[in-house]
This record gives sequence, structure tokens and C-alpha cells, in this order.
Amino acid sequence: MNVTVRFSRPFARLMLPFTIHRKRRNLLYSTVLQRYMSSKASFSCHNKDSTSPPEQLELDRWKTTMKSSIQEDGVSMASDNGKDPLAATRELIEMWRLLGRQVPERITEEELKTLMECASKSAQKKYLKFLYGKEIKKKAEQIKKEMKAEAREEAKKARLLETTKGGKEQDFMFLRLWDRQMNIAMGWKGVQAMQFGQPLVFDMDYENFMKPVELQNTVSQLLESEGWNRKNVDPFHIYFCNLKLDSAYHRHLVKRYSGKWDKLLLTATEKSPVDVFPKDSIIYLTADSPNVMTTFKHDKIYIIGSLVDKSVQTGISLAKAKRLNLATERLPLDKYLQWDIGNKNLTLDQMVRILLCMKNTGNWEEALKFVPRRKHTGYLEVTKHSQEDFTKLKKTKKRSFLEGSLNVRTRKR
Repeated sequence: MNVTVRFSRPFARLMLPFTIHRKRRNLLYSTVLQRYMSSKASFSCHNKDSTSPPEQLELDRWKTTMKSSIQEDGVSMASDNGKDPLAATRELIEMWRLLGRQVPERITEEELKTLMECASKSAQKKYLKFLYGKEIKKKAEQIKKEMKAEAREEAKKARLLETTKGGKEQDFMFLRLWDRQMNIAMGWKGVQAMQFGQPLVFDMDYENFMKPVELQNTVSQLLESEGWNRKNVDPFHIYFCNLKLDSAYHRHLVKRYSGKWDKLLLTATEKSPVDVFPKDSIIYLTADSPNVMTTFKHDKIYIIGSLVDKSVQTGISLAKAKRLNLATERLPLDKYLQWDIGNKNLTLDQMVRILLCMKNTGNWEEALKFVPRRKHTGYLEVTKHSQEDFTKLKKTKKRSFLEGSLNVRTRKR
């Protein structure tokens, strides 16, 4: 018995919207089409002489077939999802990368977990686009570093050629110091600072108050601070207190320092500063403190909170210092600078450079040069009126002293 199956144009138009599915379009379409053709064939065999309207029956049959196929497809997807979700996400990213979408070539497990926590597919695409741009920027910076390194090597070679003329070295009055010798000298200074230097503590207990971007900025500032301290004539002995192992701070520091983390001349501990140093010798530096720092105290231990807060949550470090019953101080910015705009929170490397300058010179005008000029309009100067009052006071004191000395002489006579 021959069975013929015919599709009319309007019915083909009805068929197309149901076949569009997000996943496995071709497989779903082929399976549904085969089932529909088999059901249509059986239906046409049993109901050749029926007088019911064919369009309504075909539409109902199509709906039931689509529902059953969608249910089976969902069951198969659930069975596929039984494998590791991280591996499935990696396969999806690799597929998108092969399709030419903006996704990174390398992605870590933390970034994969963050991607899986995204609420929607558009959020996932935006996050992958952000990682893609970050990767491109990192590659560009690496290329720039390599170019700079090549330029430095060429400059060194040119200098060596200048110093040697005809194979004979020139005699110099001063000894040439190479980079290796400078690194050795700075290393010795760091060793001496760890034994005899004044401690400077970075409190790393502010991880929960920052976003991931702010945490990365904090780590960058810590690297800058350590570099400026290492290059100084009289460096501090740096402590990283409250630095938990396998925390976000620790992972970022190990990643940024790579293999040099274990060779750094500083002390990293999970203990609180109160457990390491006596409370009487600790001063917590915070911009919210009511006490103004007048002089640098060489017998005290200063603590700086490792916090970069772009939303400016005031009072966090001050509240912690009060909970620990510690003395607090703030820099005398209003006393020496004409503050223009912005808050009085400085970066960690600026704080370290100010403290190093105060430790070596004791001059606030010299130390506050490291405050960015965009935040103030200059140093406060003594006005003419105050200068006149000061000179008058000086003259009156001088006259009273002279009059007193004359009275003493007349009495003696």
C-alpha cells in the first residue's frame, strides 16, 4: 500500500517557528520531522475516508509531537549535565572561541566559577568580553616590556662600546656600579632593616570591604610601597599582619611576585599586630582620627590599613583601632596644605614615601611633596597680618627684657 505525504505552504510556515530551539537545532528538527512523518503516515492510513478538518488535526498532532520531543531533549541534556560543570563550561568557551567570539584563550578556575555564578547568558557574555579585553591588555603590556628590555640591552651595549676605544678600557675616577651590585646593596639594607629597623605594619584584614578590582589595586600599591621602601637609605622592616594563607590577598601577592615571594625581605604573618607588638607602642594611622600627627616618633610602630575604597566608607579603620584600644593619628594635611578638592585618603605608596621622608628628614614640607598636586593648591603661607603680629610680639618681648635688665642695674647702683 502506497502512502503519500504532502506538505502545504501555510503548514510549512506554521512548522518553522516550532523548530527553532536554542540548543541542538539540527538534531531536534530531524527527530521531530521523522516522528511527524511516521505519525502522519499512520494517521493517513487509518483515516483515509474521514471527513474531519485536516488542518486542525495536523496542528494538534504537531503540538503533541513537539512536546514529547522537547521533553526527551531536556532529559538528554540533563543526562549530559551529569559531568563536571567546569569542564562543560570550558567546552562552551572553547566552542565560542572557535566561532570567533570575544572570549579569552586562558581562563582560571576562579574565573570559571565566577562565570557560572552569572545570573543570565548576557551577563556571562559581558564577563567573558571583560576577560578578553583584560587578556589583550596584558599581552600588549608584555610586548611593551619586551621592547623596553631590548632597548635597555642595546643602551648597555652602546655604553660599553663608548667606554672601550680600540679594545682599551678608559680609566674613571669613580667606580661603575652595575645593577647586580645595586641589588646586592639593597638586599643588605633589607637584611639590616629586618634585624634592627623600625617596623611598619600593613593590616591586611580588610579583604571583605573591597571589590575584586579594589583588591587588585591594593596589591599593586603594596608592591609599589615595598619597592620604595627597599630603595630607601634607611628602610622600614615591613610586616604583613592578618595575612591568611590561601586568601585573596595571599593569592594575588604570590601571583604578582611569582617566584620571588619567598625571597622577599619582609615578614608575613597571620597574627594580629596586637599579638606581635605591645599596644603601648602602636599608632594606627587613619584619615578619620581626631588626633593630628605632629612629629615622627622613631620608637613607635605605625600601622597602615591595606584598604582601597573608591566608595569612601568612612570610619572603618578608626572603628577597628578603637575596638583594639589603639592610639590613632592622622597626617597634618590641613595644617600645611591648602586642600582644594577630594577626600584626604592617600594611597599606600604615598603614605610609605611620606613616612620614609619624615623618618629621614623630619620636615613636613619635604614629606608632603608626595601628596598629589591635583588635591591641593599649595602650601599654607603666613599672612602679612600674622607676620606683623609676630614682629610686634617679638619687639614687646625684647623691650620688656631690656627694661627688666635696666631696672636690675639701677637697683644694684
